[in-house]
Amino acid sequence: MIIITGASDGLGKEIARLYQKAGVKVINVSRTECEYADVNLLHDLTKGSEISSAVQQINAMPEPVTTVVNCVGVWGEEPIAAMTETEVDLLFATNVKSPMLLISGLIDRIRADGTDVVNVISTAGLKGSKDHMAYAASKWGERGFTEALRSELKDTPSRVISFYPGGMKTKFFEKSLGADITDDGSYWMDPAAVALCLKQLLDLPKNIEVSEITLNRKKVTS
Repeated sequence: MIIITGASDGLGKEIARLYQKAGVKVINVSRTECEYADVNLLHDLTKGSEISSAVQQINAMPEPVTTVVNCVGVWGEEPIAAMTETEVDLLFATNVKSPMLLISGLIDRIRADGTDVVNVISTAGLKGSKDHMAYAASKWGERGFTEALRSELKDTPSRVISFYPGGMKTKFFEKSLGADITDDGSYWMDPAAVALCLKQLLDLPKNIEVSEITLNRKKVTS
């Protein structure tokens, strides 16, 4: 079975759709249900107690965990002079703390099952830009955790993938900003195509680990 955090929308939902179609049991861990999940574990992953509850529920399931995809995330956009503690706390709780504590709680299961781990980071985890410094900092934190986890699991069958997609045509920005900045989607990647790319990487033989991959938006002119 595959565990996907944040499978209720966007990229996570598209990953869930692909795996349900492939006949794999899909477990969604999110505050909202996913129509493609076989099991929805409804939790607020910014809270340590709810992460612990999700871990207990997953560990009680008898099927091997083949893959964990940490797709949950939140966007933040504010000038440095307007940075607030509330914004910083939310970004780090969602983008850094939740994948760290979930993997920590599942680490024995991951070792036993040879589980692959994918952390969906962002191209913001590779470069910093003004006006969303806290978001970039949180993604650099997730990047550091993922690289350390790869070192931790290097002598196991588990593969650890740092996945760096650029902007996609989803509700990701709208949820934070209250407005859709992705326009008609011509310059924004289709989350279904990004999900297919990720699944193709995971479908490779276990002795092939694509440790990190970056997907950038490209302006296509006719």
